[in-house]
Amino acid sequence: MSRLEAKKPPLCISEPLTRASQSLSLLSRILQSCYGPSGRLKHLHNGVGGYVCTTSQSSAILSRLSVSHPVLRVLTASVLNHVARFSDCGLFTAILCCHLIENFKSLNVATCMVIKISKHLLGLCMDYLKSEACGCRVSLDFSSVEALLCLVGSVLTSKPACMLNRTEIDHLTVLILKAFLLTVPCQVETNAVLGKCIIVPVKGRRVLESSVFPGLLIETPEIQLAKPFTVRRTCSNMIKTALFCVSMSGDCFSPEEGTLTVHHGISLELSELNQLLNVGKQLVNDEVGLVVCQKVIHPSLKQYLKENHVMAVDRAGLSLMEPLSRMTGSKAIASIHLLSSSSYGTLKDVHVENVASKHFVQLVPNDTVVCSLVLCNRNETAWDELKHACEAAEHVLQLTVKEPFALLGGGCTETHLASYLRHKSCSLATTSLEDLGCSRTQYQLVADGFCRSLESVACSLNHDDGELLTDMVYGHCWFVPSHFPSVSNWSDLVSKCGCGINGNTENLHWRLLQGQVGFPVLQGCPKEPSANAADFLALDCFAAKCSGLQVAVETASLVLDLSYVIEDQN
Repeated sequence: MSRLEAKKPPLCISEPLTRASQSLSLLSRILQSCYGPSGRLKHLHNGVGGYVCTTSQSSAILSRLSVSHPVLRVLTASVLNHVARFSDCGLFTAILCCHLIENFKSLNVATCMVIKISKHLLGLCMDYLKSEACGCRVSLDFSSVEALLCLVGSVLTSKPACMLNRTEIDHLTVLILKAFLLTVPCQVETNAVLGKCIIVPVKGRRVLESSVFPGLLIETPEIQLAKPFTVRRTCSNMIKTALFCVSMSGDCFSPEEGTLTVHHGISLELSELNQLLNVGKQLVNDEVGLVVCQKVIHPSLKQYLKENHVMAVDRAGLSLMEPLSRMTGSKAIASIHLLSSSSYGTLKDVHVENVASKHFVQLVPNDTVVCSLVLCNRNETAWDELKHACEAAEHVLQLTVKEPFALLGGGCTETHLASYLRHKSCSLATTSLEDLGCSRTQYQLVADGFCRSLESVACSLNHDDGELLTDMVYGHCWFVPSHFPSVSNWSDLVSKCGCGINGNTENLHWRLLQGQVGFPVLQGCPKEPSANAADFLALDCFAAKCSGLQVAVETASLVLDLSYVIEDQN
């Protein structure tokens, strides 16, 4: 077939970063305005209307923004990939990456040298963060809940679109931690696997009505609390369970399944119902006490099972099949014509629960590796945001099991790292400079741009035009309210640093975070404060923030190294 239109040559764009500078600056401002507990919300919708998303989360913003420039697509793809793996620190990663690109681009240093030095600085950061001497890292002990509660609470507090007050945050923090602990297996094995927390949506109710239940909750509107039901048990006092992933409604074959020849006088509906009742008889004979079906169960089969003290729960849905199978040990039965006793599982107990005016069947397993979090919020928009926040908090706890550390929040890790790098860059050995092939001036220029980028992330937490300080002893971040003049005595205006560890109890010597651009700041090695879990105001996920730091630096290096973009126009 001949072409209707001549093939166009590819479009070659030189210096793509220069062309994208305005778009990059705009994206940076949008993301900075969302950062932190007091971040500003964004309404996102397409040009022809439709669903409106109200959020401040990086994944929701970046996935819905229509980004056309290749440079911005590289940045957004890197951040979204990070969030998909860690669920946290997406805005930190994106904002730091934007500032690194902007600061490095303005330096009078060759791009290849900037990339080489920034890689060295990243190595210094990672070595420091993973060392015992790190002053912004906190060890977490799962036998004590104070720091864990602070870690979970920090995730919820950083999502203002959830519309939570302090009481609601405290309530949900306890529930999320309790739900997570219920998914930790009691018997520790070599290859122990964490369980699963199922979020049960209840919209239009108060957040304080949220609750956690061991096992699985399945909504069953037809079951009433006023009618107690005795479930059949085995001789070992367990409840034998059958799990069906096939329809048990008695529907006839659909035309899509092919042609079916039926003899005269035979009713397909009656034949199918008889088969279902035969299945019911076998289930009763096998001492099954609970039947759960992914799809619909025929009313006659339900009635027969009920008369024989077998509880039947249908319309469970595909999403619950995997946790149900895992929790009970059942194998999903895919045919009503072939039953095997090896497919059955067991449960410890079955209850009927009434939560937030809804009726649920609670399936209680022998070993609690699955739990249900009944999550309530006032409206659909706030509930959607809260669901993502709870999932992120659970993922953060899972990551913390692998690496039981946290980093100081409230901007303190960023300013502390900047102070550490300034100290290290001033005392870097000549042999290290020779290995890098750069002069001390070049190294300090890049290091200063790196440090200012970190400090700019901390500054992004301030949305009310106040001043931000860092102390010259610990290198922490301090917030000054906006209505005080900049000539004030800083010691009279601050009481706690951003993370809450340090109080204004000693002569710390202050420095404004914003300012002194292009002039290296003399900085001693920051000291490690004495940390008490009860003092923490904010903690960040160690694994997520370390990954975010790496992704930001590596993505900035990739963008800076782009010389041409070639686009196919066909």
